[in-house]
Amino acid sequence: MPTRNPLVITPISGLPLVKQGDDLAGILWEGLDKNGISLKDEDILVIAQKVVSKAEGRLVNLQEITPSEKANQLALVSGKDARYVELVLRESAELLRIRPGLLICQHRNGFVCANAGIDHSNVSTSNIASDDSSDGGWYLLLPENADQSAARLQQGLMIRSNQHIGVLITDSHGRAWRNGTVGISIGTSDVPELVNRIGDRDLFGYELKATIIAAADQLAAAAALVMGEAEEGIPAVHVRGFPYPLRQSSISEVIRPKEKDLFR
Repeated sequence: MPTRNPLVITPISGLPLVKQGDDLAGILWEGLDKNGISLKDEDILVIAQKVVSKAEGRLVNLQEITPSEKANQLALVSGKDARYVELVLRESAELLRIRPGLLICQHRNGFVCANAGIDHSNVSTSNIASDDSSDGGWYLLLPENADQSAARLQQGLMIRSNQHIGVLITDSHGRAWRNGTVGISIGTSDVPELVNRIGDRDLFGYELKATIIAAADQLAAAAALVMGEAEEGIPAVHVRGFPYPLRQSSISEVIRPKEKDLFR
């Protein structure tokens, strides 16, 4: 039975706008220091996907995109710019559903999401390392491999702190059976995606038969309440008191196999 200490989620305030090529681990380390936070073993940093993607240069201008014939056809159905649709197709392993204003895809990293996670909010030419400010609209892609991104950030922070910490990269996704978005994990390094409680006992001694907890998603949702979704400017939070031990994990743990996905 895990120890239930208080779960404390602290915003890392005052971080600068992140640009392509920035040392994000170094920026986070300086932010922790400015906020008076010292890392300890089993602490976790939860980081919004946007700043990870910006640091990794995952920005694309629509002027650089030539749509395929398939993208042109899907643009007529979705009502979206054909160049944007082309980006969605490039970032997707499979297109699952389409309606006006929305493309539901299986991202190349395995999870299902809207528009392959491509975003236009909180993106501007100030995120570009060069002087290119051409018109046409900048869009932000998800990290190529968010597990690897989390591992690199974890390594950079553990070298600086000499503490074993976890890193979770999150994004805001909708859900098939409920309205609204919620923070979920899209990449992890040592934050368990799933915690299996099958075989444990409940308050009345009954053995749990099917309880597998989406622990990383639960933490991502809690962190999103602190980070906000609009102009708050808090892309990362520090977590202490996570009730489950850190261990090697991967986003693949939480992805339901296609043959068991009743919504496909």
